[in-house]
Amino acid sequence: MIDILLDILAMAIPVIFAITLHEAAHGYVANLLGDPTARMLGRISINPMKHVDPMGTLAVPFALFVFSRITHAPLTLIGWAKPVPIDVRRLRNQRSSMAWVAAAGPASNFLMLLLWAIVLRWVSVTEVSPFSLYAEQMAEAGVQINAVLMVFNLLPIPPLDGGRILVSTLPIAWAIQLESLERYSMIIILVLAFSGNLLESLMRPLLYATLSLAAWIVGL
Repeated sequence: MIDILLDILAMAIPVIFAITLHEAAHGYVANLLGDPTARMLGRISINPMKHVDPMGTLAVPFALFVFSRITHAPLTLIGWAKPVPIDVRRLRNQRSSMAWVAAAGPASNFLMLLLWAIVLRWVSVTEVSPFSLYAEQMAEAGVQINAVLMVFNLLPIPPLDGGRILVSTLPIAWAIQLESLERYSMIIILVLAFSGNLLESLMRPLLYATLSLAAWIVGL
């Protein structure tokens, strides 16, 4: 039980910031492209309390973590924060701008992945101590969590970012058909989240490419 609590503590900071800064990035790019809605509502913030969703930020990641520890299944940690409000009508070049807004979330996760990878590289060459071991565990969690959230959010399912990007770039008729899936999105996401092997198989190639690129950039 103590080991599980320590693991949760090591993962808490990476999880919260991976999810909440992802949402803040959407609002930041939307503001740059003409929609100040998120800025006016105070959602372009690094304060996690502005973005935490009780279900997506806390309950689902915790349930997946406990499920993994109990069953010894591979951990596929996903989650979400309260969506940042975007008024598409206020964006310049609405469709292309929406694609950039959607892409900002996964891009923020990749940047955080690189920052945690730099921390991991730093602690790997420092003198071994309880602090360095805990920092290494947290950095490893930060790398893994941001990689998984980035890849998961790029799945082509509205309202995930990959779905938003596709809806914004496909021909209108196809975009409408894809967007119609959004009403079933929660069911699809939860089925994928608890399917284990299916979700892992879908994500594995891009996860490998993402982690390999990050390792090359920071020299791990």
